[in-house]
Amino acid sequence: MNGRNVSLDLMEFVEQNILPRYNSFDKAHRLSHVNHVIKQSLELALKCGADINMAYTIAAYHDLGLEGPRAVHHIQSGKILMADRRLQRWFSPEQLRIMKEAVEDHRASASHAPRSIYGKIVAEADRDLEPIHIFRRTIQYGLSHYPEYNKEEQKKRFFEHLDHKYSTHGYIRLWLPNSPNTDKLKAIREIINDKNAFATIVTHIRINRCGCWYRLMDVCNVCVTTDTIINKL
Repeated sequence: MNGRNVSLDLMEFVEQNILPRYNSFDKAHRLSHVNHVIKQSLELALKCGADINMAYTIAAYHDLGLEGPRAVHHIQSGKILMADRRLQRWFSPEQLRIMKEAVEDHRASASHAPRSIYGKIVAEADRDLEPIHIFRRTIQYGLSHYPEYNKEEQKKRFFEHLDHKYSTHGYIRLWLPNSPNTDKLKAIREIINDKNAFATIVTHIRINRCGCWYRLMDVCNVCVTTDTIINKL
């Protein structure tokens, strides 16, 4: 079905049966993240002339594999989508195959380009490249998955991850030309390459005993921390 709006019965099914599963994931991959990916996917699908129901469902299922090992979550997410027979109410076998491949192809570290426009859409939508959001999610992931790390170890992981993924030699790839993410990735790389800017982040962040990162003399709030720091760069 092609159109500008997601089918209401499909949306009801996803909101009642699929999205609640994200509540058990780490802070960087909970409902706010999947809702962002859904929103971005729908906008990109409209621009590309893609099937809106397919793009919506792909986005909703794309990280369900985080119920298992993160390293293969994209593969597991595709399997979960393909095994969900309830989706046959809305999609043909061929559509489901394309959707499974798109989910598999969404991961930033994938070694190959997405196999369809739907893979490119969800891969691009999954790239929330607002610098503030990137720094916040990196912090949240470190605190959630490496709670045993002390302050210096958390900082080291934070900067190593940014360099490994987002720098000019990082593995992230953008698949849609003239995407809004192009300028955002450029901004992140400028911060990474600016030693003074990076030093500012180090200077103004520390870890409280409660596990939250906060700016000196500020409230214990990651949003305030990252927003305040980035706005001062």
